[in-house]
Amino acid sequence: MAEQCPSCHGDVSFDPLKVCPLCGHYFPLTTAERIALVADEGSFVEMAGELRSGNPIRLEGYEEKLRENQKKSSLPDAATIGRCTIGGRKAVLGIMSFAFMGGSMGSVVGEKITQAILEGALSGDPVILFTASGGARMQEGIFSLMQMAKTASAAALLEETHTPLFLVLTNPTTGGVTASFAMLGDVILAEPGAIIGFAGPRVIEGTIGERLPKGFQRSEFQLERGFVDAIVERAELKGTLRFLIDTHGRRR
Repeated sequence: MAEQCPSCHGDVSFDPLKVCPLCGHYFPLTTAERIALVADEGSFVEMAGELRSGNPIRLEGYEEKLRENQKKSSLPDAATIGRCTIGGRKAVLGIMSFAFMGGSMGSVVGEKITQAILEGALSGDPVILFTASGGARMQEGIFSLMQMAKTASAAALLEETHTPLFLVLTNPTTGGVTASFAMLGDVILAEPGAIIGFAGPRVIEGTIGERLPKGFQRSEFQLERGFVDAIVERAELKGTLRFLIDTHGRRR
């Protein structure tokens, strides 16, 4: 089935990588597609799948919004975690989905990311996190903002236990996720063309009253400035992660 590319406006059909063959634009992948992209077939075992968001500040309409997003995305929340193997190597995998409330980080997302990190710290297996987020889930108020400190503290435990943490930044990775665990990896990878930053370009332009450079906040821009270690094509991602696992084993 053909779909119009938002970048070149051509009608394209996809292979499993979902990259436009005309201009190279990266279409978003579902959580299941990302798991299939990097994990060995049949190896992924989900963790904490029973967790569901509550309504901690009793915000009117939030519970209905959660149900709508669960139905629309077929996900319980914006993060999925589990154990898997990648090229036969054990790993803890976490994947965020922008399809669920813009990948916003609420209490459940923060808890799942933290549990994935703690699982890695206890087992010694590397933790691999795919990010996609518009930032904190403000419907949960201060409980959402607390997840920044929670996940960052967990990431510090990985450093203490010499357990590798690899980040794969996808489009977009912004807000509180960028300001916390997404920039704390031992190696930070990014997909081509991904927006990576805190506030969006339009917000920044409105604040400073100036036009931003072309390609501002794209992964290529961040690579030039040292915020990203490498940009990796989807076709090369599994092999790259396998190489990183082999070369960053926990120091006993």
